[in-house]
Amino acid sequence: MVVTNNQIDSLLLRQLSDEDTVVLEIVSDKTKTIVASMYFDIQRQIEDDLNKVEAIIHHAKGAGVLLAIDSNSRSKTWHDSQTNARGRILEEFLISKQPHILNEESSLTTFLNSRGSGNIYLTVVSNHLLRAVENWEVCDQESCSDHSIIKFSIGQASWTCKQESQGVRYTV
Repeated sequence: MVVTNNQIDSLLLRQLSDEDTVVLEIVSDKTKTIVASMYFDIQRQIEDDLNKVEAIIHHAKGAGVLLAIDSNSRSKTWHDSQTNARGRILEEFLISKQPHILNEESSLTTFLNSRGSGNIYLTVVSNHLLRAVENWEVCDQESCSDHSIIKFSIGQASWTCKQESQGVRYTV
């Protein structure tokens, strides 16, 4: 993740980060938000990744939470054409935690390569951020990756979330 706005303080939360997850605490105007970029490896049981999400939510203790997740799971809930077993497990987890999935229906998908396309990339926020997040969209510009660029705004700041082969990048 890259934070380029000098009005925003950011701190890497090493205790919650690993090779597939980067978690930042971002403070702007005395408001704390926990932002995480997560990759759910398709070769790993999804429950392992959901334990990481649980730890992030617990750490936030009422602060706003934004999760950008390459879930490798499919669900009609986030506007994919089908629901698979991983998608059902993730759906049930999200229902139990009551966050909000920002993904909107679009003719563009969050993932596209020569083998197919789908909406496996999720943007999830807590109640604290729901009203602040606006203009979520999948962009049609080239991303140099099999993941599409996703844009959204939080409050007055405009954020761009781009999935690249090295991981998710944010420009704030």
